[in-house]
This record gives sequence, C-alpha cells and structure tokens, in this order.
Amino acid sequence: QVQLVESGGGLVQAGDSLRLSCAASGRTFSRNVYSWFRQAPGKEREFVAAINRSGGSTSYADSVKGRFTISTDNAKNTVYLHMNSLKLADTAVYYCAAGPRNALARGAREYDYWGQGTQVTVSS
Repeated sequence: QVQLVESGGGLVQAGDSLRLSCAASGRTFSRNVYSWFRQAPGKEREFVAAINRSGGSTSYADSVKGRFTISTDNAKNTVYLHMNSLKLADTAVYYCAAGPRNALARGAREYDYWGQGTQVTVSS
C-alpha cells in the first residue's frame, strides 16, 4: 500500500507561482513513477507531469512545458510540482499519482495509487 497526500493548493492570481507537494508513505519503493494529474470542472482528468523514482527522468504535458517543473526529494518521500506563470486555464484539482511502470506513463490507468487532490484556483 502507498498513501499519497497533496498540499499547497490555493487561490492565486494569473502570473503567480505555486508549489504543490505530494507526501508519499508506505511501500513507496514499490512504485517507480510519480505523476501529477489535474481535473477541471466538467472535464476529464488530464496528465500534467511525471517523474521516475530516482528523479532522473521527467515528462510534461505540452500545456505546462516550460512553466511547471516536477521534482522529487527522496529523503522526504515527497514529490513537488513547481508552477510558474499560472494561467486561468490551470485552475483545477491537482492529483498526485503513483504507478509501478518504469516508463513515464501519461494515462491515468497506468497509476494505481492516488491522493485526495488539492484545489488550485487562478484568478484574473
């Protein structure tokens, strides 16, 4: 079992920055990939960014590339999502996910553990 707890969401203005955290506990060594997904009202959950457990490989959705950075602190068992130049379109509930595959999967079905989500609201 792996438990994931997200934090760091909030209300910010367009152009601001925010850092989300995902604290992992349990059998974290059994999961090879950690990712961030997001879901806006009325929309499907979409991939945002992924990182392998060592932190050596990352992948980003085109919509956030160059603005968001995913990182990991293995000593703290925490995955971060640094979000810069936030846009109104970034408003969503952000979820942390963990999966067993070695590849940086973008499909939600590839992940078997999920956090409860943290709300990010970007205002104009």
